[in-house]
Amino acid sequence: MSRNVTAGLDGAVTDAPGERAHDGPLVVGVDGSEPSLRATDWAADEAALRGVPLRVVYACLWDRYEGAALALDIGDPTEPPPPQDLVGAAAERARARHPDLRVTADVVFEEPGYALIRAARNASALVVGTRGRSGVAGMLLGSVSLTVAAHADCPVIVLRGSHDNRATPPVHGRVVVGVGEDAKESAAVRFAAEEARRRGVPLEAVRAWRCPAHEPGGYPLMVGRPTRQYEERAVEVLEAALRDLPADVEVRRRTVEGHARRALVDASHSADLLVVGARRREGHLGLQLGSTAHAVLHHSACPVAIVPHRAHDA
Repeated sequence: MSRNVTAGLDGAVTDAPGERAHDGPLVVGVDGSEPSLRATDWAADEAALRGVPLRVVYACLWDRYEGAALALDIGDPTEPPPPQDLVGAAAERARARHPDLRVTADVVFEEPGYALIRAARNASALVVGTRGRSGVAGMLLGSVSLTVAAHADCPVIVLRGSHDNRATPPVHGRVVVGVGEDAKESAAVRFAAEEARRRGVPLEAVRAWRCPAHEPGGYPLMVGRPTRQYEERAVEVLEAALRDLPADVEVRRRTVEGHARRALVDASHSADLLVVGARRREGHLGLQLGSTAHAVLHHSACPVAIVPHRAHDA
């Protein structure tokens, strides 16, 4: 059974209002952990940048709280706060960061991954933090964040990196997008261009290419031409993907020899946001993430936006 409540601007609990997907709120998932606090900060910046409301969502299967990071904000470091206080504190944190931002806070008593995927249906984007604990685990992605990134209908932004508590002002001054083979009408490229335009920074489009190991068949004199063919093909794919972008977006094109996942993880070290696409297959129940998206979600040095791409987008 699930129950939704919304803490309004005056603190009163009301029914959650409906929103249309195209002008819906930015949603941030919180659980009281330190990563979710950073996600709240980043989401507040992004919502203000977009000019849309921010919706804070806390979801759990039982009326308890796993972490203690918000306890000091609420005033009791020993007693876990009730869910309504937890989301209320997160909402107040967002309002303090952007006083003019419209913020609502929902408590949903159901499985967190499912609740956030459902919230994404009428959201402009969904923001989540990582849930690594310490050591090597701290480098990896939590199961809820991974599930949401693999199934949500809207773009999902996973907060990674040391500067992941701020969307603006830019730290490195660029947005990076990975361009896939079928990216002529790529939703990821369009999303990345809008993010770059909002921030007033260049968009760097990266296309990786590789010469198959079996070519050029062991003939040294033939090495140059086959290699150039693959690089030229990468340039053609980039041009097709970027052809219809708005003229006011500064675009930098880059082709890289090697694996796409390595090229994008390397690029993330000097980016404010890394954008990749993820194809959604109708009727498929497994994790709908390619190997590149999966790798950057676990290893990127900056926030990662996963943009769903369906057959009718191609």
